[in-house]
Amino acid sequence: LNGTFFSAGSGDSYMKSLIVYYSYSGITRRLAEDIALITDGELLELKPQDPYSFSYNTAVKEVRAQIEKGVCPALMQYDIDVASFDTVFIGSPNWLKTFAPPVLSFLRATDLSGKTVIPFCTHGGGGFGNMIEEYKRECGASRVIPGLAAKGTYTFSEVQKWLDSIGSDDASTSS
Repeated sequence: LNGTFFSAGSGDSYMKSLIVYYSYSGITRRLAEDIALITDGELLELKPQDPYSFSYNTAVKEVRAQIEKGVCPALMQYDIDVASFDTVFIGSPNWLKTFAPPVLSFLRATDLSGKTVIPFCTHGGGGFGNMIEEYKRECGASRVIPGLAAKGTYTFSEVQKWLDSIGSDDASTSS
């Protein structure tokens, strides 16, 4: 599977996937690591310069304020060249029906034109909420394909099955 996963062009070249994620409690990190393991992709964790409170209730208040104001928190610098990846998985917990503000910061600061963007999220029952529409709006020049919304209790085989299902699509045709 790894050799042909999301092969670019005529299938003779293979670009590694980048798995970008923000995780508050570690659940989204585990999902990102599983995707990286299966796809042989590279991980990029988004870390806000001012981390959210360790108290979940306080963190929810901080996040709600940022989401309502459309704030893009400053991120810690990272040394990965996003331009060198054709396929970018982007993951976040579902917070108030959308992705975490650090993900919005990444999307607004990064040119994903022409790339395949594959959203994933962890949730407690709300699925993707409004995230897919928001990814399509923020990544207008990208191809956004169906992602995975996983509960914290997901299994590795569910992730494998989902990746097999999207990997079998013809990833070389752009929409």
